[in-house]
Amino acid sequence: MTHGEKAKAYFEQGYNCAQAVTLAFAEEMGLDKDSAAKMVSSFGGGLGRLREVCGCVSGMALAAGALYGYSDPEAKEAKADHYALIQKLAEAFKEKNGSMICRELLDGINNDTNPVPEARTEAYYKKRPCADLCYSAAEILEKEMLERGTMGK
Repeated sequence: MTHGEKAKAYFEQGYNCAQAVTLAFAEEMGLDKDSAAKMVSSFGGGLGRLREVCGCVSGMALAAGALYGYSDPEAKEAKADHYALIQKLAEAFKEKNGSMICRELLDGINNDTNPVPEARTEAYYKKRPCADLCYSAAEILEKEMLERGTMGK
């Protein structure tokens, strides 16, 4: 199963978009499912349903940080390299999906900022692109892992 397929399946199980993408990489990140889901739970719906940066992009960035990030605050080159990676991943998502802003991706659908999420019904899944956006974000990061030769490590 690809990371994209995992992310889509997690979203369809009821996890938010950021959780779904992050959970697809939890094993590679060295995190158990519960810890990974809690860590990124705030980022669903474009940051707590504020409809800002898509949670799929946030989940992808969090996973990329765990996999390729830096920890030394003085490591200027590592910081620049990592930010370049995040910009590359975000741009790939934007190119593929037209935006990386939740409210733009949900334009014409219910994109209110009410903190109470909609019920996950069959109609919900039919009208929203979120499951496919989770798939897209996870596939973009998986492609990066393959290019770096870090899949399965």
